[in-house]
Amino acid sequence: MALSISQVSFEHHRTALGIAETSPRISWRFDGQVSDWHQASYDLEIQRPGKDAETFHVDSAESVLVPWPSDPLESGEEATVRVKSSGGRDKPSTSWSHPVSVEPGLLTPEDWKEAVVLASDRATEVNATHRPIYFRKDFALDQDIASARLYITALGLYEARLNGQRVGDHVLAPGWQSYTHRHEYNTYDVTDLLKNGENTVGLTVGEGWYSGRLAWENNRNIYGDTLGVLCLLAVTNSNGTKTYISTDTTWKSSTGPIISSEIYDGETYDSRLEQKGWDSPGFDKSSWLGVRELNFSKDALAAPDAPPVRRVGEHKLENVFSSASGKTVLDFGQNLVGWLRIRVKGPRGQSISFVHTEVMEDGEVATRPLRTAKATDNFTLSGGNDEWEPSFTFHGFRYVQVEGWPNETKLDADSVTAIVVHTDMEQTAFFDCSDSLLNRLHKNILWSMRGNFLSIPTDCPQRDERLGWTGDIHAFSRTANFVYDTAGFLRGWLRDARSEQKENNYAPPYVIPNVLGDSSATSIWGDSIVAVPWQLFQSFGDEKMLEEQYAGAKDWIDKGVLRNEVGLWNRSTFQYADWLDPKGTPDNPGDATTDKYLVSDAYLIHSTELVANMSTQLSLVENAEKYTKARAKLTNAFQDAWVSQNGTVANETQTGLTLPLYFRLFSDPAHYTSATKRLVNLVKGNEYKVGTGFAGTHILGHTLSEYGAADSFYGMLMQEEDPGWLFQVVMNGTTTWERWDSMLANGSVNSGSMTSFNHYAVGSVGSWIHENIGGLTPSEPGWKKFNVEVRPGGGLTEATTKFTSAYGLISTHWTLQMSKGHDNCSKKERVFHLTVQVPPNSQATVQLPSSGSEKKPIVVGSGVHEYESCVV
Repeated sequence: MALSISQVSFEHHRTALGIAETSPRISWRFDGQVSDWHQASYDLEIQRPGKDAETFHVDSAESVLVPWPSDPLESGEEATVRVKSSGGRDKPSTSWSHPVSVEPGLLTPEDWKEAVVLASDRATEVNATHRPIYFRKDFALDQDIASARLYITALGLYEARLNGQRVGDHVLAPGWQSYTHRHEYNTYDVTDLLKNGENTVGLTVGEGWYSGRLAWENNRNIYGDTLGVLCLLAVTNSNGTKTYISTDTTWKSSTGPIISSEIYDGETYDSRLEQKGWDSPGFDKSSWLGVRELNFSKDALAAPDAPPVRRVGEHKLENVFSSASGKTVLDFGQNLVGWLRIRVKGPRGQSISFVHTEVMEDGEVATRPLRTAKATDNFTLSGGNDEWEPSFTFHGFRYVQVEGWPNETKLDADSVTAIVVHTDMEQTAFFDCSDSLLNRLHKNILWSMRGNFLSIPTDCPQRDERLGWTGDIHAFSRTANFVYDTAGFLRGWLRDARSEQKENNYAPPYVIPNVLGDSSATSIWGDSIVAVPWQLFQSFGDEKMLEEQYAGAKDWIDKGVLRNEVGLWNRSTFQYADWLDPKGTPDNPGDATTDKYLVSDAYLIHSTELVANMSTQLSLVENAEKYTKARAKLTNAFQDAWVSQNGTVANETQTGLTLPLYFRLFSDPAHYTSATKRLVNLVKGNEYKVGTGFAGTHILGHTLSEYGAADSFYGMLMQEEDPGWLFQVVMNGTTTWERWDSMLANGSVNSGSMTSFNHYAVGSVGSWIHENIGGLTPSEPGWKKFNVEVRPGGGLTEATTKFTSAYGLISTHWTLQMSKGHDNCSKKERVFHLTVQVPPNSQATVQLPSSGSEKKPIVVGSGVHEYESCVV
């Protein structure tokens, strides 16, 4: 395959329209299986409108996040970029890449011209649901149009239309941020939606996270109590002049067919109230109300780091059946996040209700786990052919109970479709092996990440919560960064985490954005401000992002942690610790078998070490020495508090042994060997069932592998009984669960009030799957160099793992077969065959499993490589 450049990107944007950076760093991937190819130099061509193209030649092996070589771009200034890469003497070069556009958004408040935030003149009830508002503006254009951009955000969520057509494909925009600190706006190319003469812009705004009900405490209006919208339409005329249409007090407002649309409770829509043509020229707006200007500072406005939330797929209806009480239930065969699209005809005024749940219980849709969330959409028919999907809500569901469906329309896959919605990150990992249950588990991990990476990383997508719990993403980020390109997504979320941390005595709140009020300092959840940036750096190698996030990590260790006299955690602090230990009771998920302060102290030492590592990476020598010494001192204090002289730990549990092993907290090398044996014995004695909660689960497998006991973790991974990962699969789970026993073996739902069937935390086992079955880990941040070390086991005979790195496709495929007199293997051994693909401009170190003498690692460049070894 010829060598080529497959993708050019800017910062961490696949689509770089309306970005925040004026000198965006440039990256490109390679396609092709060229042997041992490394870049020697590259050329960049930058074309700005009306100017000669600039070309830059750079002698460098770097192809990821290289510096912008030209003058900074200005607000709204578009440039197109092409890249060519050379392998140097006797090595092939690429041809020029396809041109890719990059364009900053509005970089200062002044760039918004005269645009102001508008609210309707309609009176609102402050403590009630906010009915969505419709805004419109007629305007004329009398010049030929060269290009046009719509810049828009809302105090709430918005949908935009121009001349009767929807603008863009974003949904639930602008998403959820810590709005008082960072309020995102979006940029759209609307050139093709405008025309000479009369035009109309129409906007709909719903309450969303801005002023809707959030969390179980029934909080409303956390950021504001009035729906508003801000937009600027910038039209570049063919003669180079500019025309601006902005939100001002000449706009009109009204209500419409959306009666209510709430995150938790769903949407109510009456199609009889539709006003045809409201978003097009010539509409009679005489009955519409005026608008008023809201006081709003543009200082918090920011371009997004993450991709937008989009409709990313459709899921067909699989079955229609009757519940035990005779109600009609739809089964989509997959627990997903999004909403329904319906196509229906029936009597005018008839209403249909749709109740969304994740599971069935006792033959009925299980609404109890939703707590106070209604998760119900209501649609009233117009009497004609109606097609509808909600605008400002979303649901986590597999099953939908339907009441009021008209006889005139058959309820089937043609009339009802599930729309899958999440932040539109690029999927970068794919896995398949010889065990069908393990394949389903991996699919479940991906589905739970999709459902919970919706604008922010949430805990669950269905009940009256859906919050950005910091402990959850701490546990899952290592997996998340492999299966999707999370760089921009987590960069934005971490900006909010830093802002919220500074307002909470330097302790990251339990949830980001913080809608729960004051949060006390607590380990693991607070440690996310250190661990998530470090994992992000390992995955993407972006030192600039690490530098952005360093102050938050340092402040947590220096100022946020509440300490006792020896520097460990104060023994009176609240701690979640090993949350959801499988032996915890349904009503007390924090009732763990491992002491909460042992857990917290271990994580404090680990975070201190990570800050030392960050300091080293950022060449902050004095800080690196400071935190390295602090780590050593804290380790001695940990040993005094929790480890006996013979190396036994105060809590000899799976978590209690995992933490000092993985974080290297023993004083004697012999203690690691004996502690590993005791941990393995615990696992065997527990019939290979999981005995860890949030603190231990995500590193348990990595600990066993590091100390040569991967086979023990294979036994846990393949366990089909509760508590175990495959128990969820054999119980027909299609996402990972919050509790190991969210559903009991008899099919009943856990009696606890905190029971979700879509929760990614226990899906953190995905990182072990990728790194041990797939064999893939970065050997330096960003994957320019990586390791391949497969650890076969668990009865698997074959596995394929693919990962799209910043350099291109990495893959491993291996098989394990009986030798049958193979030339190099005895009859008692099996033949391990491995195929590795290494992308151009990167390097792999391959370590083969072997039952013979230890083999030296094999260092290889790009291309496809095949190996064999003999294993018992």
